[in-house]
Amino acid sequence: MKKVLIIAHSFPPHLAIGSQRPYRLAKYFPRHGWEPIVLSVKRSGKLPDQIRVIETDYNDIIGILKSKIGIHPNKGLHEQLGINVDKDFKYQSLKSKLIKLVKEIIAFPDPERGWRRFAIKAASELLKRERVDAIISTSSPVTAHLIARKLKQIYKIPWVADLRDLWTQNPYKNKSWLINFFEKRLELKILAYADVIVTVTEPWIETLGIIHKTKKVYCVTNGYDSDDFPELSSKLTSKFTLTYTGQLYNGKRDPSLLFKVTAKLIKENLINKDVIEIRFYGPKEDWLIDDIKRNNIEEVVRLCGFLPRNEVLKRQRESQVLLLLLWDNKNEAGFCPAKIYEYFGAGRPIIAIGGQEHVVKGMLETTNAGKYTWNFDMLRNALLEYYGEFMKSGKVKCNSNGIIENYSYNSITNRYAQILNGLVLK
Repeated sequence: MKKVLIIAHSFPPHLAIGSQRPYRLAKYFPRHGWEPIVLSVKRSGKLPDQIRVIETDYNDIIGILKSKIGIHPNKGLHEQLGINVDKDFKYQSLKSKLIKLVKEIIAFPDPERGWRRFAIKAASELLKRERVDAIISTSSPVTAHLIARKLKQIYKIPWVADLRDLWTQNPYKNKSWLINFFEKRLELKILAYADVIVTVTEPWIETLGIIHKTKKVYCVTNGYDSDDFPELSSKLTSKFTLTYTGQLYNGKRDPSLLFKVTAKLIKENLINKDVIEIRFYGPKEDWLIDDIKRNNIEEVVRLCGFLPRNEVLKRQRESQVLLLLLWDNKNEAGFCPAKIYEYFGAGRPIIAIGGQEHVVKGMLETTNAGKYTWNFDMLRNALLEYYGEFMKSGKVKCNSNGIIENYSYNSITNRYAQILNGLVLK
């Protein structure tokens, strides 16, 4: 069996959503002729069974700096300095913007750069001992690609740069123009060594092609693991629940339209406030609390905080409807959050709120897994339709079709293995 080294800063037991793609690929690769070896950061907790993982030390660059200036290394700078952060960057204070710029300079190209030397040393020891047929580096963080580039230079092993997020073309990276200038040069320099680039949505192939004109770019989406959903929960919530799981990225996942529509429907007595419940599993942010109060729906919205991933999956499966929030920004049209694949696996209907043109719109239409909305009236109609179904039968039915299976990680890993096979057979 051929071997592939997967360089992934996020990997279980780390619970971040970014750890799921490398973990599921590693889990399913043996079914498709590849033995995975994962290079990651040493963390407390249990490693996945039957996956070979090489753990390394790691220097937390920002944490070390905080300690040196006498503040807590694991708490946010803004919190410790008493500086509020507005969800709109242009309204943030000068102090807040200066803190951001200093962090960008110190942590160039990303805060995980303190992993690089440890990872290269550990990978080099492995590659001197045994044959590895291919390398995959997955970002973010982009430090993973810096590690892979160095290994490619030394050992001449075929390398796939896997971009779960775009690098400098990422609309969520609101970096200063100076940092962005140098980072674009770095992206070109590093990815010039990659044999192929893999990304997670079709529109991003075109986006990456603008600056990587000579590179072959493939799309291999994220997905869901059917093992996480051995059977769909038969016990749904007794209320008409809408559930959102994950971060809100300082308002770029903005539920304000949902709050306005819900408040209006309650005021018009079209929805009973004692029947509906909107649940958020993630960070409790000040601006979110303010939005809830502004719309007078404190009795309807529950901020539940973080839960372990297995508990989050249970909350998804029991919910009448799952909520997908997208940024209404043309630069995000090709961005597909990994959360939607978990929602596919949960087998519950989805309401998505985003911009008029978005890759998620087509996915929901082809899979029949939910409704895509981008304005007040569309969201109002979607809520009323699902609410009416709930009031009539006590549950909302999911009508997704067989196309959902294309997003299972077994199918996805098979497509990835074909790319690796093409590199090895060259």
